[in-house]
Amino acid sequence: MEHRRETRHVSTFFVTGANSGIGRALVEALAARGQGVILATRSEERTRPVLNELKSRYPSARLQWVHLDVSDLGAVRRVAQSFLATKQPIDVLVNNAGIAGTRRLSKDGFDITYATNHIGPFLLTNLLLPRLKEAPQGRVVNVASNAHFMAKELDWSVLERRTEPKRSAFKDYGVTKLMNVLHAKELARRLSGTRVTTYALHPGAVASNIWRSVPWPVQWVIKLFMISNEAGAKTPLYCATAPELATATGRYYYKNREAKSSRLAQDAGLARELWDRTAAITGP
Repeated sequence: MEHRRETRHVSTFFVTGANSGIGRALVEALAARGQGVILATRSEERTRPVLNELKSRYPSARLQWVHLDVSDLGAVRRVAQSFLATKQPIDVLVNNAGIAGTRRLSKDGFDITYATNHIGPFLLTNLLLPRLKEAPQGRVVNVASNAHFMAKELDWSVLERRTEPKRSAFKDYGVTKLMNVLHAKELARRLSGTRVTTYALHPGAVASNIWRSVPWPVQWVIKLFMISNEAGAKTPLYCATAPELATATGRYYYKNREAKSSRLAQDAGLARELWDRTAAITGP
């Protein structure tokens, strides 16, 4: 009697901000499972040692690096175009790159916190959607935060181009995390009837590199009360891989289970308006 060997589908994960913090821990967890991972980061110098170490430890994993500054819309377009041209699959996009407490402008004239945490990921997601739709079960995972509860309103001026930086406080980080949750919600609505599902999540209060722009004494104190990057990667890993979530979409998660988001995050009208306004500034 002939025995047929079952072939396991090896998924490909496109992870931004993958060389440190939660992203680095997530990539390692995926590599340990023998999955394919594209590490999308700004710095080859800081990513190459990570890539070499992971390749050495997990030789069966398919790992590669893509140079991407997600705050630069031109760079996002170039990377998406060149990647799509390779015909490589993407099963899961993890919008993980983030920043907090930085007062400067992006190349396009947006406050860097908004450019990095929402505007760039929004454009990247839209551009990679055609490939995600080809996957057996595509997923978009937004690493948000319970900091989104801090946002009590959306001041649309945060999406305006400016000549001087204005937004840099922790409150603004909270607003961008609200945008991440709303983005996942509206994207789920727009992808209804497709094989692509979306998720937003709170990884926990993680002592990651996202706090690199916070003054060191403050950074040292707050990190005393935070969890490790490995612990913080558990919920992103769950949203990116759990089979039981294949039919769930547009929801919010914490500690590997669905959690309640803020009142604003559940506002479908606000989610649609955020989409329309962001689409207007990122272009087609």
